[in-house]
Amino acid sequence: MKLNLTTKIFIGLILGATIGLILHFTSPDLFDTMDAYFFGPLGTIFLNLIKMLVIPIVFFSITLGTASLGDPKKLGRIGGKALGFFLVTTTVAITIALSLAYIFQPGNTGIDTTGAEYETTAAPSVVDTFTGIIPTNPIQSMVDGNMLQIIAFSMFIGFALAMLGKKAENVYRFVEQGNEIMMYLVNIIMKFAPYGAFGLLASAIGRMGLDGARAMGSYMIVVLVALLIHAIVTYGSAVMFIAKRNPFTFFKDFFPAMTVAFSTSSSSSTLPISMKTAQEKLRVPEPISSFVQPLGATINMDGTAIMQGVATIFIAQVYSTELSFTQLLMVVLTAVLASIGTAGVPGVGLIMLAMVLNQVSLPVEGIALIIGIDRLLDMARTAVNITGDAACAVVITETEQKHETEAPLQESASY
Repeated sequence: MKLNLTTKIFIGLILGATIGLILHFTSPDLFDTMDAYFFGPLGTIFLNLIKMLVIPIVFFSITLGTASLGDPKKLGRIGGKALGFFLVTTTVAITIALSLAYIFQPGNTGIDTTGAEYETTAAPSVVDTFTGIIPTNPIQSMVDGNMLQIIAFSMFIGFALAMLGKKAENVYRFVEQGNEIMMYLVNIIMKFAPYGAFGLLASAIGRMGLDGARAMGSYMIVVLVALLIHAIVTYGSAVMFIAKRNPFTFFKDFFPAMTVAFSTSSSSSTLPISMKTAQEKLRVPEPISSFVQPLGATINMDGTAIMQGVATIFIAQVYSTELSFTQLLMVVLTAVLASIGTAGVPGVGLIMLAMVLNQVSLPVEGIALIIGIDRLLDMARTAVNITGDAACAVVITETEQKHETEAPLQESASY
């Protein structure tokens, strides 16, 4: 029986988790050896293959998507819808997180905070995030992997191509062919995905075991429940009521991309696969997919916002600190704005969490209490992040189709 790619990836995840756990409990020394020479390299090769394509795909797809939209009004309309969707869903996500954290109170479990030290990296301010969007050197931005700057530069190029039309026809064709080459390479790399997922999960689970999960079980459960509720209720409702599609079909069709996101813990790294899946399975037009999904991979971090909300309340409860209503509003605002500047790479959510904690005067050292299981939760929230991007693309596809059909009617009525 020939297995499809989704099944192969799922088998790889299960085998990786199972073998990692068995080796963790039965033979830690053997695990260390296998992790150094087999699991680790296998996962690293897969990650590097995908990362190799991220920068060129973002550049080609955003440029092509912007140029293909053509009409500046249409570009502004789609961009406005995407930004509105991302801001609303992120606000809903953080609200769900705070509500569940107060209901279940995961921090009121008598956790010992002795030795809870975490050396934080300074998070960028909101002003720095917005002023840093325009690159002074686009080539350096690509070298550094600064996604916001790459997206801004690509949008400028795409806008110019759309306005110049036939004068820049050769450049447009080059960008179009570059995008096709990247998608072809994605198809090849995806054949390696089940083995990469196996290596990544075997390494992560084998290194941590269940100790961290036991110690922080309540926190972990609240985050996972919040992620599940947000994915099913928020995204499912948007797909059902706005896009007029079956949410079960949506989740089923997008599942392959979610499994890759789970194994890589990186929205940016999963971007090639999530775009391919949205275009082929969810029937999202290439111009919309090429514009919305890379944008979402950079500024739409609902899963990260959920983690920040639950973690903030968790740390406040552990340190017996009551947060005022004003401070809670500050948590919501800071988490939403921080998600815009959060890079789609593993572990960066902890740096943004430090920014949120500083805003409400909570000890940053509390991050050390959750860092042990953050990798597992990072996997789950990344899957939610890219699902939100796809849901946004589907919603915009439906609303744009309505706009296209209504526009001729309005024009005819005006005569």
